[in-house]
Amino acid sequence: MKRVVSVLACAGALVALLALSAGAGAAAPTAKSYLILAKGEKLPANVAAQVSAAGGTLTNTIPQVGIAVATTTSADFKAKASKIGSVVPNLEIDLVDPRRGIALPDTAAFANPPVSGDDDELFDLQYGHDTVDAPEAWAAGQRGDGVRVAVLDTGFDTDHPDLVPNVDFAASRDFTGEGLTYSLPDPFSHGTHTAGTVAAADNGLGTIGVAPEATLVLVKMLGDDGTGDFADGIEAIVYAAGAADADVISMSWGVRVPRAGDPTDPDADTPEEVAELKRALNLATRFANRQGATLVASTGNDGEDYDQNVGILSIPAMSDHVLAVSATTPIGWAVDPDNNRSTHLASYSNYGNSIVDFSAPGGDLLYPGNETCTVGPVTNPCFVFDLVFSTGSSLVPGQGAYFWSGGTSMAVPHVSGTAAIIIGAHGGEMSPRDVERILKQSADDRIGRPKFFGHGQVNAGNAVAP
Repeated sequence: MKRVVSVLACAGALVALLALSAGAGAAAPTAKSYLILAKGEKLPANVAAQVSAAGGTLTNTIPQVGIAVATTTSADFKAKASKIGSVVPNLEIDLVDPRRGIALPDTAAFANPPVSGDDDELFDLQYGHDTVDAPEAWAAGQRGDGVRVAVLDTGFDTDHPDLVPNVDFAASRDFTGEGLTYSLPDPFSHGTHTAGTVAAADNGLGTIGVAPEATLVLVKMLGDDGTGDFADGIEAIVYAAGAADADVISMSWGVRVPRAGDPTDPDADTPEEVAELKRALNLATRFANRQGATLVASTGNDGEDYDQNVGILSIPAMSDHVLAVSATTPIGWAVDPDNNRSTHLASYSNYGNSIVDFSAPGGDLLYPGNETCTVGPVTNPCFVFDLVFSTGSSLVPGQGAYFWSGGTSMAVPHVSGTAAIIIGAHGGEMSPRDVERILKQSADDRIGRPKFFGHGQVNAGNAVAP
């Protein structure tokens, strides 16, 4: 370990002492985390003892899918623990979108109701709801009542007035150790933004969700900085579908892994390890599907054609039974809101027939002008309004905040909310296969190009039309 000493002129004895101290204080080997996938359907009863005998420490088990999590500093742990099952690195996962949003100006005055009819003060700013025809579904009496949507994300503003009425706090859970509540000094909160698009309450305040009467289960499996690992992601999916009894699981996160590894990097995952990592996620998503949960995930924001770059695996978007969502955007919506729907592929969105199932509004900043526009009570540069508007953290207890943000993360909750409306229209219980079937039948495919938009842009109004 190299040390920098601020005092450059010193006696030889002191230099020798510093050198000895540097050697004595050399860092211990860094502990690594691994997933162990059982050879059979279940982990052995003595898995902790077997992990210990292999030179590791058992840190968690996910028995529903036969996965154990262990840490070790031993170089030969993988070989020894292979007696239990496949041993693969517990890779980091990440948000697919930037952590920040553009805040609603503090000077916004909410004296007048939205011209579009809903009484939530800022509804006029939510073009995405109009794009997926959520108001038409509401007019038909379908608002997601009786449906449980688990939002797997970062921390949440747990006292936001637009979220609190719809949150099942008893079922909500933190898997990171940070606590469920978002606590970074940056007052945005990715988790709060996605949760609000799904099911912000119809309470005459701020915004409204696509499914404003659905129940939110807030599941924190990423730290507030947007990072986490496979183990927490797998456990969160299993928990949401099992103990939390979610009908829909909304996932605005993912990981990209080269299928063949990197032969020039000795620490890169081997093709066999990548295959097993995919299997680990599949175990969780198959479990969720068997429990009756519809899973929705981001395709990611690399602007990549997955039909061409077949060497990259994106999960959970490409995991079994997951509906993967690309992002659309208007271009200059605020210039002509009545005739400018979200029909363009967002510049950042991943695409390709091999990955995209549906599309939904995610927003972008493609509008070339710098002039200002006024929508409802707000005046901003026109391009800002092309982003998705939703809830965020103000960092002030009991006080809600609102932000524009863009990404496939913002597209996912539009689909999750639409799925909740479909399930609610069928009595609150519905198989994932039937939810997907109705999403396909009702999708707005007038924009065409399945490579970009899959079966089309989801449409809640069409989905519940008589």
